Amino acid sequence: MSENIQPTSEENKIVENFEKDNLQKISSEVDSELPSTNLEQNRFECRSCGYIYDPSEGNKKLNIPPNTPFSALDGNTFVCPVCRAGKNFYKDIGPKSKPSGFEENLTYGFGFNKLPSGQKNILIFGGLAFAAACFLSLYSLH
Repeated sequence: MSENIQPTSEENKIVENFEKDNLQKISSEVDSELPSTNLEQNRFECRSCGYIYDPSEGNKKLNIPPNTPFSALDGNTFVCPVCRAGKNFYKDIGPKSKPSGFEENLTYGFGFNKLPSGQKNILIFGGLAFAAACFLSLYSLH
């Protein structure tokens, strides 16, 4: 009892136009979600000691001027100012404003997971300092 029902040519055109519109919407959404990052401003962390080279700051100890990208540093002469490890011991950790943590965990919580690590530290230790100040102020009730 199976019938071969074939769509008309007008129905085919409608479906094709609908699929093209959906593909265009999806591709425009994907393009807008991709961050426009400047790879030359990415920070690099030494895997031996944890020193972070920030191109916007440079390094006064090694006479590296600010805004010098990591790729412009000479691999033969550049060493970590802390542990003297070579350039090949560094890994890219992204821009300074990149949120810390795993990508799948950034959507949880009250929005604190989207903060960079420096702002999280200020929030945590600022809260602890405020709590300590409130606790110490109880002595003034004497």
